[in-house]
Amino acid sequence: MDAQGRGRDEGIDPADQWVLNPDTGDYELRLTPSSGRSSAPGGTSEARTPTPRRRAKPEAAPAGDRASVPSQRGGRRAAGGGRGGRDEGRKAGSRAAAPATGRRKAKPGKSRKKKALVWTGGVLAFLLVGTGTAGYLVYQHFNGNITAVSTDGAGTGGFSKDRAINVLVIGTDKRTGEGNEGYGDAGSVGHADTNILFHVSKDRTNATALSIPRDLITNIPNCPTTLEDGSEKDIPATTGDRFNTSLGQSDRTPSCTMRTVTELTGLKVDHFMVADFNAVKSLTTAVGGVEVCLAKDINDKDSHLKLSKGEHTLQGEQALAFLRTRHSVGFGSDLSRIEIQQQFLSSLMRKLKSNDTLTSPTKMWTLAEAATKALTVDDNIADINQLRKLGMELASVDPKNITFTTVPVLDNPDDKATVILDKSKAPQVFSMMREDVSFTAVEKQEKAAAKAKNDAKLKGAMADAADVRVDVYNGGAPPGSAQSALDWLQNEEGVLKSTNKANAPENVKKTQLVYAPNQADQARRLADMMGLSASALKPTTTDAGAMDPMVLTLGPDFTEAGSPLSAPQKAPDDIQRVEADKAVCAK
Repeated sequence: MDAQGRGRDEGIDPADQWVLNPDTGDYELRLTPSSGRSSAPGGTSEARTPTPRRRAKPEAAPAGDRASVPSQRGGRRAAGGGRGGRDEGRKAGSRAAAPATGRRKAKPGKSRKKKALVWTGGVLAFLLVGTGTAGYLVYQHFNGNITAVSTDGAGTGGFSKDRAINVLVIGTDKRTGEGNEGYGDAGSVGHADTNILFHVSKDRTNATALSIPRDLITNIPNCPTTLEDGSEKDIPATTGDRFNTSLGQSDRTPSCTMRTVTELTGLKVDHFMVADFNAVKSLTTAVGGVEVCLAKDINDKDSHLKLSKGEHTLQGEQALAFLRTRHSVGFGSDLSRIEIQQQFLSSLMRKLKSNDTLTSPTKMWTLAEAATKALTVDDNIADINQLRKLGMELASVDPKNITFTTVPVLDNPDDKATVILDKSKAPQVFSMMREDVSFTAVEKQEKAAAKAKNDAKLKGAMADAADVRVDVYNGGAPPGSAQSALDWLQNEEGVLKSTNKANAPENVKKTQLVYAPNQADQARRLADMMGLSASALKPTTTDAGAMDPMVLTLGPDFTEAGSPLSAPQKAPDDIQRVEADKAVCAK
């Protein structure tokens, strides 16, 4: 039985059934029976969405009438009951057994907005928008709503407090669900149709949401995969495929899309979330609609969206139609559709942060219920407790410091229906995200000071390219990197005293250059050529012989010869971008 059916008076605001325990810092379920009513014998009360109301003044419950929210380690197992003594506490009409120690002195009531904040954390964790909260209202039955899929070892194993967070959001075009057959391609297993890599900075002050075009021609790596029946399959790599085939096709699961993103960007993904058509409809309805602005009338025969110029609030079928529209906006391509999707998600973020949402317990409850039912997540966040922790990590990101952008691409000269990577701009975007450089002006002065400090370390005399002597190793870079770097150094930069030493004895996390004190001028020259940061330079303590080379080990951050390895401090001026705090009208 869930939290709504235990010791609950009809009509009680479910938020009032949860109170903060100052001793533990956790929210606990208040199980004080109401006067004149009790739970039905045998615990037959049915779970339902309650009709919330406010109390004039909350009372503290006796210690014996509180039950701590149990650990959610078991995923769905927790939804059906805990282990050991916890099972007994869930029997018909029972309560958590704790000694009755009298009533705790009631504390002053919270403001309506502060109380409403209790509802937000778990919901926004799903939607990748953080809201600061004192705690999270969680019901055990939410765990039973969650659908999880294995990462197959493709990710990091989970986010960490001491580093940046990368969450991949995948929108699939699978036509399952009521009312979706009419969109065509009804039998499709679905593709990675909409793809956003949400990168939250290490200090949690800013975030970048990177859209990856579905029609981008890329390589799909080898994908070890756990199938629905529990069997395992090794899906071979392919080259020159559309990005959207990384999901659904050849039995590929979201874990394969994770691997494809890592190979494309160099960023390891912590978690994924998958939304289908029904998710869009239910989530937008739960939040009460999302405001959009149109710079012109839209009548799209494919998405069936017909709207006049101006502002509209969309939910359900209309919201889905808006997100699927492309022929009536921009240049009529999928890239134009990505832009209006980013505008829509920015508006959704602002809606979730608004008082209209935060002060509506009914809306927050409905949203939490819809989110847990609508999204498929990876098995590392397959319980409410982990989602709560993820929400807390995202809590400090302000919409004004969230930037939506798109992987820079060019039209494919061999196929007008697809696009290819813009190799002059895309590496800069990927590098900024890998190096945690904000696309907004957050901490601009601190970053500028850090850059100046690094530049100072690199100042000094530089050797001529002809005098630079270096051995090149591959320490985790893509196959063939040592040779491509060598060819570039010799043919483009004139570093003739260079040698390809193949694979390094062990891999490195980032490209590094080891040099002796008397080789500092050579190191500065090579760092200047390759765009190495000061942190990549590793001096030894003793001088080298006249014929001894420096050692350059290429790490996973090396993408191609000639591409700077230190992240630029500013994004390319002409890349597509949308700040989440700004309303933009679709054109």
